[in-house]
Parts: sequence; C-alpha cells; structure tokens
Amino acid sequence: MNDVQEATSPATSLSGPATCVSKVELRVSCKALLDRDTLNKSDPCVIIMVQTNGQWTELDRTEVIKSNLHPVFAKVFTLDYYFEEVQKLRFEVYDIHGTHSIGTRDDDFLGGVECTLGQIVAQKKMVKPLLLKYGKYAGKSTITVHAEEISGNNGYVELSFCAKKLDDKDLFSKSDPFLEIYRINDDETEQLVHRTEVIKNNLNPVWEPFKVSLISLCSCDEERKLKCLVWDYDSRGKHDFIGEFYATFREMQKISSGNKVTWDCVNPKYKQKKRNYKNSGVVILMYSFLDYIMGGCQIHFTVAIDFTASNGDPRNSCSLHYINPYQPNEYLKALIAVGEICQDYDSDKRFSALGFGARIPPNYEVSISVPISIQGVVEAYQNCLPKIQLYGPTNVSPIINRIAKLAAALMFFQRYHILLILTDGVVTDMADTREAIVRASYQPLSIIIVGVGNADFTDMQILDGDDGVLRSPKGEPVLRDIVQFVPFRDFKTASPAALAKCVLAEVPKQVVEYYSHKAISPMCPLRESLTPILTPVATTPTE
Repeated sequence: MNDVQEATSPATSLSGPATCVSKVELRVSCKALLDRDTLNKSDPCVIIMVQTNGQWTELDRTEVIKSNLHPVFAKVFTLDYYFEEVQKLRFEVYDIHGTHSIGTRDDDFLGGVECTLGQIVAQKKMVKPLLLKYGKYAGKSTITVHAEEISGNNGYVELSFCAKKLDDKDLFSKSDPFLEIYRINDDETEQLVHRTEVIKNNLNPVWEPFKVSLISLCSCDEERKLKCLVWDYDSRGKHDFIGEFYATFREMQKISSGNKVTWDCVNPKYKQKKRNYKNSGVVILMYSFLDYIMGGCQIHFTVAIDFTASNGDPRNSCSLHYINPYQPNEYLKALIAVGEICQDYDSDKRFSALGFGARIPPNYEVSISVPISIQGVVEAYQNCLPKIQLYGPTNVSPIINRIAKLAAALMFFQRYHILLILTDGVVTDMADTREAIVRASYQPLSIIIVGVGNADFTDMQILDGDDGVLRSPKGEPVLRDIVQFVPFRDFKTASPAALAKCVLAEVPKQVVEYYSHKAISPMCPLRESLTPILTPVATTPTE
C-alpha cells in the first residue's frame, strides 16, 4: 500500500475558471429497474452527463452490473463543486448488451433524471424516480445518489488485497472470487466503498490495487467498522457467498510497521453447523509495488534477441535486422522503449544482452551475454550483426531457464528480473518453453515477448495467460501469470512510450504477487504506507 496525493482520476470541473470551494464524491445505486431482457435481468450502467452552454455531454459512467435490477455501483464520481453556480447534471440508466457501448434502441433506456449538483449536496442523499421519454415514469424505478464532500482533512490511500485457500463453490471449475468493502455508518446502514474485479477460476486471487479517499473508506474515523464480503461471481447475478470479515483502517495501518495483516474469511452458517470449521479462506492486505521499490528492491533487465535466419540477411534493406542510418529497426525500437523504463529501477544501470539462433565464428556457438548499459546493448547489437551467421532454430526455453536460475539464486536479496525476448516468429521448442515458463513462475521473474515483423503470432498468444491459464505439457498450471506478449506491428504508428506502457503494465502486479506469495515484506520501508498525505483542496482561482 502507498500514499497518494490525488484521486484515481482528477476531479471534473463542470464550469469555467471559478473558485473551487471543495470537491464532492457521488455514489449511485438504483432500485426496481425495468427488466428489458427475455432470458435474464437487465445489465445496467449509469451515465452522468453535464450541461454546458445548453448542450448535454457525457462526463463519466459506472461499471456494468450483470443481471441486476437493484444495482449498487462501485464507481465513484468526483466533481468540483461551485457554490455560486448552477451545475446541471443528468443521470441516465441503460441496459447494456454485450459491450459497454450504449444501444440506440428505446428498449435499452431504463430511465433518467435531471437535477443540480447543489440539490444533491444539500440533501446528501437524493432519491428520485426514473423517467422515460416524454416524462413517463419507469414503473417503480428509482435512483439514489449519495454525496460526500472531500475537504482539506482528507487524504487518499492505496489498498491491495489477495486471498488464499478460498472455498470452491463450483462443480466443474474453481470459484471466480471478487471482494466488496462496505463502510458501516453511524445509523448502522452500509455504504459500498469498493468492489474489486472478478478473478476467474482462482482460489488464491490477487485483486488489482485501488485508491480511495479516507472520507469514503471510513469517514476519517480510523476505528469505524468496515464490512468485507467475498463472493463467487455468477453471470446471472446470483453470486455465491464465500465469507465475510470485519476490519478497521487502524488495523490496516499495522502493515506500515512491517506486520502481516490478515483476516479469516468466515461463513457464519458454516461456523454454526460445523464444529471444526475455521474459515472459508484468508484475506491478506498486501504491500504495493512502490513499497518494494522504495524499500530497495532492484529490477534486473535482460534482453534476448532473435538471430535466426528467418529475419533475413542484415545487409538487405528488407531484413528485420537491417541497420537503417536514418531510423532504428523494430528490434532497436522495442529494446530502447522498454529498456529506458527499466533502467530507472536498476542501481548500476547495467544489463545482460543475450542472442539466440546465431552462429559465431570460429566455433559457431550460440551468442551469450555481457553486462552493459542500454546504449551499450544497442552498440553491441549493431556491432555483432556483421560478425555472426543468422541460423536457427528459434529455441527460447534455454534462455528462460538461464534467467530463472539466476533469479532463483538472488531470490532473498529482492532482485526481481525482467526478461525481454525480441523475436520474429513462433518458437520451435513450444513444449519446452511452456515447461520453462511454468517453472519460472515460481521465481522473481517477468517475461515480455515482443513479436517483430508480420509473422503469424497466434501460437505466441498461448504463452500469455490473458486468455486462460498456461500449463506445462504435463498439465501443471503456472503459479502466476508472468508473460506478456505484444506484436510490435500494433504499435508501429504509436510512440515508444505507448509500447513501453503496454508491455510493462503488468509488471508491478507481478512483482507484488511474487513477494506476497513468498510472504516477503519490503526490506526497509522508507515511509509509512497507510499514513495518508492530507492535501488541502485549492481555494484560489485557477489561471
């Protein structure tokens, strides 16, 4: 966990450059929505719109909740509030079909309501009936909007949870768990604070980190109870209850001093009926990626370049390895884009450069590595091309095994490794590569594969676990998803930063997953993660 000074996204101003007195968070729920679907219930989503110069424009929208006529949305709308202005809002509820796009049929529209931000703020909890076109009531449908002010006494915290050994609620697969956190108010009502994403087919889920304001989490009361529920997701909306636990923000702060913070996830019915029942799993509060990095964790970067003959003769301008004096080839573009990010997290700025598929005179052995800087890697790559013979085959498993062995040797020194593999085609040792990745998933290692050129990379998608759990040829699943595959052609017209952002996006989560699985805390936390930085809201006019 770590402190942040701002919300997940900047607050949205509904007007011009006026004095922003404060910011407001809006939470939305609905009841008794119209059922537009034949076989299931409606899949509602709420759009918030703002009127500017007489025109309505979309400001933001909630998530889609499947098969639910009484949805409570986790999405929080953060807006600038101006006392001296009429800030007109419109909330529209739609039944979403398939994608998040809003349909054009009248049947997709479940109702709407217009109001002002001032009305919501004044009531704190506004309940209004939903109206269809021409002012017709949408049955008994209502929308509720809760407003909470974000004052100068607020800060934001980042929370990250995982669970272990959750109950399996499915017959033919594992549970699809998600977590909900509710704040218990003074009048004993419950307010949804956050709903995590669903982790498919996993009894040991690691949910994405999220940022939340202290006012939303606990009304700035460290002792306020939080009710946390774990569910097994059902696409029809009939989620299976796994268990619950109660927590406080004060309990969460214990992680700042290096203590492990866990809760038993308990199903009260099981506890009453089963004498030896202990829990239905354990939920754990996790450290953040920044906690490890700021605690001294080092990122070691290795690049492996494909020197097989299928790349073409480097002297030919059609070759993927052709050195154009006016612009870098795709291998260099990918190397520089990713390497320049990774070098910021490595203290000595020195990396390993590997080559595979080449023969080097006089013995024509496969090329191996030397530690050099990113610029050194670029120069070494350019200098070696005239001296090697592009050959084959495209065997990737030896490289993965080599780096995994090195990572294992440095496991307890908090040295995390990123292996960037640049290749022009499908690997020829796919079975051995799958086996190597499964073995490597137990080590502090992430693998990024960038496909260069226009080859058919369909088989390479198998190595990326986004579409399903990667397994070894014997059927053993990976411990965690460590592979990210990206075809470079998807970023030919994009900036290098876009490529780097895409291929490195999953690394922070993979780092946290590894150290959390090993129950390894940051070496020497440099800050108290859960002590929020309290950022006063600006009260001076913006220029």
